[in-house]
Amino acid sequence: MAKKREGSKYRRVVAPRTRREFLRDLGATAAAAGGFTALGFLTYSEEPVRRVVEVAAQLKDFRVELPAVLPQLAVVRGADPEALVREALHLLGGIQRFIAKGDRVLIKPNVGWDRQPEQAANTNPQVVAAVARLCREAGAEQVLVTDVSLNDPKRSFFRSGIEEAALAAGAEVKLPGSNDFIDTDMQGELLKTWPVARYYHEVDKVINIPIVKHHSLCGCTLAMKNLYGVIGGRRNQLHQKIHTSIVDLAHAVKPTLTVMDAVRVLKHNGPTGGSLQDVVRENTVIAGVDQVAIDAYSLKYLDLEPEQVPFLALGEQRGLGTVDWRQLRLKESQLG
Repeated sequence: MAKKREGSKYRRVVAPRTRREFLRDLGATAAAAGGFTALGFLTYSEEPVRRVVEVAAQLKDFRVELPAVLPQLAVVRGADPEALVREALHLLGGIQRFIAKGDRVLIKPNVGWDRQPEQAANTNPQVVAAVARLCREAGAEQVLVTDVSLNDPKRSFFRSGIEEAALAAGAEVKLPGSNDFIDTDMQGELLKTWPVARYYHEVDKVINIPIVKHHSLCGCTLAMKNLYGVIGGRRNQLHQKIHTSIVDLAHAVKPTLTVMDAVRVLKHNGPTGGSLQDVVRENTVIAGVDQVAIDAYSLKYLDLEPEQVPFLALGEQRGLGTVDWRQLRLKESQLG
């Protein structure tokens, strides 16, 4: 290749290729293409490409081994919610029976609605605070309070009084966002894989703190129904077979302890309530480890019988507890 002067500038002059040079370059290109083809044949396999199959997580069993001589169910009546909780746990053998030093504990109240405590649509904040303090006193490393609210979570936790009470008791409040759910194998009849708030995969113990209240669809919201607040997704899809889904949830999430709030009871127009005329003060806390029995006992406050609540019999059939709470070792106490 030569340079030809044009005034003060230069331009390239490319000499034409000879026939021999053209054939040489063409042969080199063909050889390279053949090499890539051969490499393709060498690396080809009739075996299909292996796909990575993600396996859904599973929840641990949060229950603990309990002595056979201590009470299984405690019922305490009185005016001070915190005193009721402390006495109920004392009757069951103490909080140390359930919570060990260093445990990470999740407290699951009902905080579904943008309501004030007096309206009894959410768990009593004083009951939540009392359980949180007891866990701290037992040496829990971390105490979380969380729920998947149906109304705006920030307003629900604020107006219910649960946020303030939980923080004052030394707990952390967690409001699950859209990225705070893990696909979980629920191993249920209706619930298969479903998004569960990730905190349930990160803790050692779970304490369920429901409130006794009426529910327009299944008659009542109690301990087992309260576990709807564990999951995200389109929960309304589960209403088609609500009794089966309640049992599936209770079977998947086996809490360490259940503390039922019957301080104020929403007797009508649940689960949201709104009118104080629908609320009756019962000033009672029921605690134990048998979700079915606790729910069955709590029906008295709603003027219901176990035969009217199909999920109780289904829960007993699945081995979750007994409908006849009288079979359990029961301790009762009246304070004040």
